[in-house]
Amino acid sequence: MSQPPPVRSTGSPPVRPDASMSLLTNVMEHSLDDGYAEASARRAESGGLPKTLRARLGLAAGLVLAAAVVTVGAAEARVSAPVLAKERVELIDRVEAQTESVDDLERTVESLRADVQERQRKALSEDGGGHADLTGLLAGATPVEGPGVKLVVDDAKDTAQGGDGPRESSGFSDTGRVRDRDMQRVVNGLWESGAEAVAINGQRLTALSAIRAAGDAILVDNRPLVPPYTVLAVGDGDKLSTAFQDSADGQYLHALQESFGIRTRISAEESVRLPAAPSLIVRTAEPETDAAAQGGGQDAAETEKGTS
Repeated sequence: MSQPPPVRSTGSPPVRPDASMSLLTNVMEHSLDDGYAEASARRAESGGLPKTLRARLGLAAGLVLAAAVVTVGAAEARVSAPVLAKERVELIDRVEAQTESVDDLERTVESLRADVQERQRKALSEDGGGHADLTGLLAGATPVEGPGVKLVVDDAKDTAQGGDGPRESSGFSDTGRVRDRDMQRVVNGLWESGAEAVAINGQRLTALSAIRAAGDAILVDNRPLVPPYTVLAVGDGDKLSTAFQDSADGQYLHALQESFGIRTRISAEESVRLPAAPSLIVRTAEPETDAAAQGGGQDAAETEKGTS
């Protein structure tokens, strides 16, 4: 008698590879929350527009108001644009007019200064004229011309350079930029090296001159300067150049060049011309006594005799 074939067990169904990632699977299969899906479906069924007449009128009124606001803003901008342009042109004209006025006043000051100097020379021609000329020269009241040096100091090509150097603090954001205290040391070094008169970018320096900073700009007697800074100094050109480069301030400038890339160039010149200081302030004035006048005249005579 034949026996029925044995019943084979089919076994358990295979396990899904992503069974251990049920949370990720649920997120991927149901990317939108059920509540959001239902709200989106209701909005699609309703068409997204208000049903009642009042709601539609409110929507229309809102759109009209928004369009009116945009139109008024555009109209005001179109109307104000020519006004702003006109005001800008008027401001530029005023600045140019004031600049011309300042130039005219400076020329007038120069003319009056020359007239005063000529009158002083005539009044003091008999006694003390040489001292008056020397005092005016040292005070920066008269222009001066003679041999000297020309020193050009300019910012580094890449003013964002960094590195260790002789500066104690950052100050300006760019360490490759020339600062006010750098120019102070340059000028003091030239005076100490034997310069008789100094000017920066045409600005004559006196004993009362100030070199300061306003933001990133360098001010000389409250007048802003722009790089490159051209420093002219009257004196023995070769000796003055050598003495300055060997001085502590000259070495400081060389260290700035090596550390921060500040560009410098110095040369001896056969002739440099420095203008007079734009403004001088007389704080004290005392008349010369007879004894001082006689002594001054005697000293002048002895000096003249010794140098003849």
